[in-house]
Amino acid sequence: MVKTVTCPQCGNSVPWQDDQLWKPFCSERCKLIDLGDWASENHRIKGEELPPLNSQGSSDFH
Repeated sequence: MVKTVTCPQCGNSVPWQDDQLWKPFCSERCKLIDLGDWASENHRIKGEELPPLNSQGSSDFH
């Protein structure tokens, strides 16, 4: 029995096997939609706040 996962973009079932090119996505289209969401900052991973920039445009963080 082939394991399946759910496409994170559209919800279709995707077989988890070596010949599935776009896993975990069902298609190149869903993969590119997700990539575009990351590029336009619709998806973000929360991290630590950065220190403010000084007057020369760099941070005082070393």
